[in-house]
Amino acid sequence: MTASTWLALLGACLLISLTPGAGAINTMNNALNVGFRRSIWGILGQQTALLIQLVIVAAGLGLLVTDSPTAFAVIRYVGAVYLVYLGVQQFLTKPDAPDASTATVGTASARSMYSQGVWVNLLNPKAIVFLVAFIPSFVRPESDTTLQYTEIGATIVAVDVLVMWLFFALVGRSFRRISSTERGRRRINRLFGVLFVGVGIMLALI
Repeated sequence: MTASTWLALLGACLLISLTPGAGAINTMNNALNVGFRRSIWGILGQQTALLIQLVIVAAGLGLLVTDSPTAFAVIRYVGAVYLVYLGVQQFLTKPDAPDASTATVGTASARSMYSQGVWVNLLNPKAIVFLVAFIPSFVRPESDTTLQYTEIGATIVAVDVLVMWLFFALVGRSFRRISSTERGRRRINRLFGVLFVGVGIMLALI
């Protein structure tokens, strides 16, 4: 991959990662509930899903999903239901319970945050559709495609980790002052609940 091609890829990755979505909401929610440092586990889960989707696209299976209305619809609706479930759970969290604001990540263990991060991104068929349209622009068939996909994957993941952790996680952490009171925690829980549900509805309808 030439330097100019990589810079174009880098710029595209930054724009994509900075676009708010389910992953960004999940990251902000984790940072608010369990802290900036521990929110990395959810981010790593999201990157695992992204790599799985990239492998699917590289293997040519992404076209099967995009060309099959049934497969696309199943993944889309399952993903939408999962996001709505997270939103309702967050909305109904009792702010006066110990660690109540961490309800969407269960016990807020590294494993639970990682798992949730995987499912939030994996159950988003639009990511596969986007990668199918996005990746070929940076792949040259006459060169080693394995190396190119490795470079692309490393760039996408590195950029997304930095944006999620150093931007969205910091934004989420900034809400901690608001959540210092019971009323504030209730409002934050409802805010993130509505955001999760909203993204879920958008995934189902758009």
